[in-house]
Order: sequence, then C-alpha cells, then structure tokens
Amino acid sequence: MNKAPAGPSKPSQRQTSQRQVSHGQVSHGQPIHSQANQIQPWLTLTDLGRRYGISAVYCGKLLTDAGLRDSAGLPNESALTQGFAFRRPEQNANRCTLWHQERCGGLLQDHGLRTLDERHLVQQWAELLFALNEGSPSISTSPAQMAEELPKHLVTAVNERLLGLGCNFQVQGLKTKAARKG
Repeated sequence: MNKAPAGPSKPSQRQTSQRQVSHGQVSHGQPIHSQANQIQPWLTLTDLGRRYGISAVYCGKLLTDAGLRDSAGLPNESALTQGFAFRRPEQNANRCTLWHQERCGGLLQDHGLRTLDERHLVQQWAELLFALNEGSPSISTSPAQMAEELPKHLVTAVNERLLGLGCNFQVQGLKTKAARKG
C-alpha cells in the first residue's frame, strides 16, 4: 500500500539558499537591490554570454581582461567584494559562480557588445528608417520625423546599421523636451 505524501516538505537550508541565489537575492549573504529597489538577477557565465550572443569562454576572457577573474577563471576578491560575482558552495565548479547581470553587462557593453534584444531593436529601427527613406506614396511620415522617437542610446548603432544597408539617411542629434519649470 503506497502512502500519499502528507504535504509539501519543508525545503532544506541548501535548497532555500540555492533558490535565493538563483533569483539574485544573495551576495555575501546580503541582498543586492537596484535604485528602483528591485532585486537583480545573477547568471552563470554561459547565460551571461548568451544574452550578448557570445560564448562563455569569450565572456570569461572579457571579464578576465576587465580584472574580475584570476588565472584559474574564478572571480577574484575584487569581483566578489564589488558585487560583480558571487560564489555559492557547490561541488560543480562551473555552476557555482554567478555573475551580476547588470554590473558585468556594463563591462561587456564597454567592449562594444550589445544584448541580443538591443541588436534586434537596432535592426528593426534601421530597417524602418531605411524603408521610410526609400519612400512610399501611402506613408506620410518622413524618416526624420520617425527618428525623433528613436531612443538616444540606439542612435549610433542605428546609424551604423543604416550605413551597412547602403542608406544615406542618418539620424541627427535628437531634440529633448525641455523640462518644465514649476
């Protein structure tokens, strides 16, 4: 006769710790919060690289070049104390180090990398502006008018993509709305 479980079992301390780390809640035993008071996620090297379309090996090389990893590929003390990395106690060395998505992402972006999402956005904007520049009798919006909606941080990348498409249109410096004095 098989007994049905009495109910959910209480998670072990290790399971709770792993769940907290996997949700980005622990760094040296302390939660890390952003300015918006949201908990930031921690990623494996593989997952961090995947966000930028690069391998874990290349991602690790960039983090090493930035001075965050030692010769064995582990986060150095500086990376740990500055919150770039967290080491959780596990037997599998490849999965025990987690990297702070936002902090490490900033370093990767300093190397000219963009997330796959951002690259997709750049491609969409460039193709839209290219099509508007080609013209269509049914569309009354000019590429310059549409470019006013382009997020500023994408301007350089979109202009580069437009050049790659053979388009002579380039997004010029975008106007910002003046802050109201109240």
